Amino acid sequence: MKFPIKKFISYYKPYLTLLIADFICALIAAGITLLLPLCIRYITKNILEDGMANALNEIYRVGLIMLVLVLVHTFCNLFLGYQGHVIGARMESAMRSELFEKYQKLTFRFYDEHKTGELMSRISNDLLSLTELYHHGPEDIIVYSVKFIGAFVVLIHINIKLTLIIFAFLPIVAIYILIQNKELKLAYRESKERIADINTQAEDSLAGIRVVKSFANESVEQKKFNIQNHRFLQSRKRVYKDETVLFDGAEAIIQLIHMAVVVLGGIFILKGSLDLADLLTFLLYINFFMEPIQKLVHITQQYQEGFASFHRFMEIIDLEPEIQEIPNAKQLTNVKGEITFEEVGFRYQDDYENILNQISFQAQPGEYLALVGSSGVGKTTLCSLIPRFYDIKEGRILIDGTDIREFSLKSLREHIGVVQQDVYLFAGTIFENISYGKPNATREEVIQAAKQANAHDFIMGFPQGYDTDIGQRGIKLSGGQKQRLSIARVFLKNPPILIFDEATSALDNESERAIQHSLEILSQNRTTLVIAHRLSTIRNAKRILVLTCDGISEQGTHEELLQQNGIYADLYQMQF
Repeated sequence: MKFPIKKFISYYKPYLTLLIADFICALIAAGITLLLPLCIRYITKNILEDGMANALNEIYRVGLIMLVLVLVHTFCNLFLGYQGHVIGARMESAMRSELFEKYQKLTFRFYDEHKTGELMSRISNDLLSLTELYHHGPEDIIVYSVKFIGAFVVLIHINIKLTLIIFAFLPIVAIYILIQNKELKLAYRESKERIADINTQAEDSLAGIRVVKSFANESVEQKKFNIQNHRFLQSRKRVYKDETVLFDGAEAIIQLIHMAVVVLGGIFILKGSLDLADLLTFLLYINFFMEPIQKLVHITQQYQEGFASFHRFMEIIDLEPEIQEIPNAKQLTNVKGEITFEEVGFRYQDDYENILNQISFQAQPGEYLALVGSSGVGKTTLCSLIPRFYDIKEGRILIDGTDIREFSLKSLREHIGVVQQDVYLFAGTIFENISYGKPNATREEVIQAAKQANAHDFIMGFPQGYDTDIGQRGIKLSGGQKQRLSIARVFLKNPPILIFDEATSALDNESERAIQHSLEILSQNRTTLVIAHRLSTIRNAKRILVLTCDGISEQGTHEELLQQNGIYADLYQMQF
């Protein structure tokens, strides 16, 4: 994958002013670093060695200049250390928001195929690596370029022969770094993937900790975690091996260069072509000359890790949501609630067999429609197609005579209320979870929705009432209580189309009857689709559709289907 340099640079755009100030400070700091040894050389060579008149006052003057330079250098470094890092942190924050926004846009199919822990790793660990890269990347290029070029000019001025000899070592260092860089890049990439695997395993085990403990399988989970942990350890060992070979190998070459300067400098002094003050200055500047090479080795780690993270970031950003709106999509308004399926077929993957085949039916505005059938025939999938959680492969689905693909996704989903079989509540209070159905709802509206869902009484049984914190995924509530809060959420949304997927499955008989009565009230003048295995909950449905692998096999009222003595009658007999 080619590195998207334009996209990488684009994240600097909002911070150009601060970035320019950062660059100016970097240039000043690098320039002062080069000037200070020249001041020392001036004192040792021009003042002390040559016996300058009024030497003491001249030393004071140069010392004062050096003091000012040090203060300016310190200020610039403070600015770089704080504001430079702030730039990186702001960019990281913006990228994290962009990535999370992308997560919100991706479809159910994406989440069917990706693990939560791996996605969390991209939004946390990976982006942390980019802060240092964005901060130090361009800054280091400026600083070390100035030091390298400036030191080279000064060294040439001191002794051209010695400088050229030292310069001849550089291609060796560069070739060595380039060769080792390739290995290190692969090692960092593998390490990123392994830490994502650890996050996935930990998230999976901790989310299911109650199941783990109920089966006394702590040792099983520990074994699974240890496998991923060991794989990560092996990847880190590879990183450390490649880093060691790169860093220590380059360091050895640099030490040889320093030895060459001392030995050759001593020879030049004996031959009279170099004096001791110049050799001391040369040794100071050779550090500036070699520092970019030394830093290049360490920066390589930062760049490789940051670029690996950016590649993983862009893998998600470049994804196009499978479900797209057409240009200038319509807004769904004034919904009557007529739902029409025309020869609808659906499969989850192109190379899979169809789950739904030639499904055709029409739900009239305000009709209470039930879907029944054995597990796995696609009842939930069928209902997921109406709000376009998935897109159909064949046929059409229409609302009020218009293909749902012509509407914007937001307006379509705003008019459909869904209570899913797998209830999900967010960490927070009861009030916050119910008001999720209508974020600007008043407290009175939330309480009314709770009463309609037969939840008000148990809510008021808590010491803090609607302000009770329910814990992660509502862990402090019973299954029936969680179900009733999810139903209250849809009551509050009050949409013209309702979908209930086993909405009363976790309720006791008394609560089920109360909720069933509330659902019947709510469903008046609203098109309602109910998926149910407990046939007692759908006896009053205006029409019942019996779904099989071949499509809709039977339809009618409860009494009509019993008289047909077919699939529905068999299902009913098994339950009663």
